[in-house]
Amino acid sequence: MDNFVIVALLLVFSLILFALYRMSTKHIKFTTRVFTALIVGLVFGIVIQLIFGADSQTTTTFIDWTNIVGSGYVSFLRMLIMPLIFVSIVGAFTKIEQTKDLGKISGSVLFTLLATTAIAAFIGWAFVLIFNLDGAQFTEGAAETARIQSLADRQTQVEGLTIPGQILSFIPQNIFQDFAGLRDTSTISVVIISSLTGLAYMGIKRKEPEHAAAFKKGLNALHAIVMRIVTLILRLTPYGILALTTRMMATSSFQAIVNLGVFVLASYAALFVVLLVHSAILISQKVSPMTYFKKAFPVLSFAFTARSSAGALPLNIKTQTEALGVDDASANFSASFGVSIGQNGCAGVYPAMLATIVAPTVGIDVTSIGFLLSLILIVTIGSFGVAGVGGGATFAALIVLSTLNLPIAIVGLVISVEPIIDMMRTMVNVNDSILAGVVSSNAIGQFNKNVLLDPEATVERETM
Repeated sequence: MDNFVIVALLLVFSLILFALYRMSTKHIKFTTRVFTALIVGLVFGIVIQLIFGADSQTTTTFIDWTNIVGSGYVSFLRMLIMPLIFVSIVGAFTKIEQTKDLGKISGSVLFTLLATTAIAAFIGWAFVLIFNLDGAQFTEGAAETARIQSLADRQTQVEGLTIPGQILSFIPQNIFQDFAGLRDTSTISVVIISSLTGLAYMGIKRKEPEHAAAFKKGLNALHAIVMRIVTLILRLTPYGILALTTRMMATSSFQAIVNLGVFVLASYAALFVVLLVHSAILISQKVSPMTYFKKAFPVLSFAFTARSSAGALPLNIKTQTEALGVDDASANFSASFGVSIGQNGCAGVYPAMLATIVAPTVGIDVTSIGFLLSLILIVTIGSFGVAGVGGGATFAALIVLSTLNLPIAIVGLVISVEPIIDMMRTMVNVNDSILAGVVSSNAIGQFNKNVLLDPEATVERETM
């Protein structure tokens, strides 16, 4: 009987996949298809849990099969991270017309990413106090217990890690190891490798222009191939979103979600305030937030549903250059750096909130200036190297909690609501990287406001 039910559920799942495919053949907007998959997945997952239960054999077996689509999609996104970062950053160096702009671009991008992360950490701290969150509100179930146990292994990688040690871990020792993503800090190491390659290109361009031209031509060809692979994988987004959302709702504990509802609300409120800070910075750059968010909606909605900053990288760059008027170099630098540095949501608000929640359980006064300053500093430095695909926020939280000598169990206790919060976190991450591009482009005088104000200059995703 169970096998019959599982086959029936898989048939329904396949029919939904086919319906999404038919929507693409009718050239329905990509955003519409993604949000359709999100809503249908939410409803389908809820129905499965209400009928069969979150821990039943039927649900577990059905989710194992659908993971081929959901987890497979996430694996493809992970596969893209390193080649995307490399071709984007090195490509940014080849697009810099004047060497003097390099310092302004990199300085503006890094300052914006890190400054906003520090502000995000403060906001996360403040909203824990505003919502009066404390560790006693978090309960432990079977899923949470399993997550806490699995975190023990990851904690050993960061346990006793000092700030100088954290900085030292960014330096690449084996480029093949880092391109394979075998270290938690591999992403930032690839950023460093890519930057060194770009600097070498600029040196060769001055001394041996013919070799530099050959390298640039080859890189452009590689960039075109990588972007084509990206397009092929992004076409899978609606199907991946359907499977991931179905799994989230079918296996999450509704009671745990209700119990952690205040934490979810506080997280979304804090992340919304971070977006208001971004808007204030846009105003300081003489950019209308309304116009900006209207133009950036396609990539922000993608980030929200796909929960992947790295997956949004190509669309991020395209949005900056084609819809907002950011120059190519600033767009490539900011989007690529934003995948692994200064993620306001995953590496700013989230670890700051968890640390502030758990600190009182070990007798720390979270209202003290000393705790607040230490928290902001550690969160900002710890924001380096956070991978732009699921799991980065967990690593950032472990870094902050371990450095502050705080219990890590809190990371496992929020597992039930992690996917819900991660959608908003990822959108904030991507928005901050775009903001950095705007600030950088303004700094070098290359920001084209005519493109920003042109209602026809938009990024369409029907081709995906």
